[in-house]
Amino acid sequence: MTSLQKIFPLQMEQVKAAFPGLLIAILVALSAKFLSEHYGAPAMLLALLLGIALHFLSEEGKCVSGIKFGASPLLRIGVALLGARISVELVYLLGAKWIGLVVLGIFLTILFGWLASKVLGRGWRFAILTGGAVAICGASAAMAIASVLPKNEHSERNLIFTILSVTILSTVAMIAYPAIGAFFELDDLEMGVFIGGTIHDVAQVVGAGFSISDQTGEFATVVKLIRVAMLAPIVLAISLLTQMQLSDDHDLGKKPPIIPLFVVAFLVLAALNSIGFIPAFVSDFLAEISRWALLVAIAAVGMKTSLKKVLDVGGQAITLIVAETIFIAALILVCIMYFK
Repeated sequence: MTSLQKIFPLQMEQVKAAFPGLLIAILVALSAKFLSEHYGAPAMLLALLLGIALHFLSEEGKCVSGIKFGASPLLRIGVALLGARISVELVYLLGAKWIGLVVLGIFLTILFGWLASKVLGRGWRFAILTGGAVAICGASAAMAIASVLPKNEHSERNLIFTILSVTILSTVAMIAYPAIGAFFELDDLEMGVFIGGTIHDVAQVVGAGFSISDQTGEFATVVKLIRVAMLAPIVLAISLLTQMQLSDDHDLGKKPPIIPLFVVAFLVLAALNSIGFIPAFVSDFLAEISRWALLVAIAAVGMKTSLKKVLDVGGQAITLIVAETIFIAALILVCIMYFK
């Protein structure tokens, strides 16, 4: 036994147990990135699908512990590091009118999802999960929100479905929304607000924005990062509201922490970046680590979930997430036309 193992015996054993499964998840993420760069498909979607194909590894054997680590603690690390990309300077680039519209769109979309879920007969967990993913930042938001919701037998299935759906819908939107904006004769700023305020995933926002013009791409990216900045307060609010709900009903699942540590870390990094404490190269480095951590986490989440269970989610679930996507797009577009 080495001196390091003597000092940290439990941690070293956990690392050894997690290594095989985590290594597989990393290899899946690398494969997804390679395929994405060569064939143009979203890396998140590819990592998820490749992970699902390896579901059998999560059922038993040496990979179980590492897959579990990738799907939970690593996920939180990736979300926390997103804070290094956030700065209050983003606020001054747009102005109060457009920022207010973006924030309003987030809250109204989550509210719409909650109300629509009641009509469609879906549970409140699923409504918040899909509404938050559509309203904020797609797969990253879905994973962050899922980590603070109380767990039940459908939690992993619903998370996989949401990630898969928002990634596909983001890809469709990346193609369709520039044409919609051109039809309504939106200028570069308005197009940036429309694309950045409605498309779910960051990569698709960048792709759609810069396909129109450099200015549209820059505005779209700023708007999208403002939506990402809303992730921490929204997750914190969901966590607090969940605590209130669970105080009256102890059968809703495992009780999540009141203030998740990854939310605190997100806010601390965002604050440090806003005051200029984090150099640009460090911020870029942390952002890159965050992207890879989330990619590996999605691969691990995919490996934990059976495709058969995902397909059992039902037509109401598909209707709900498509309706939420259409709602936020229509809301932002109507408000932009009103402000013209």
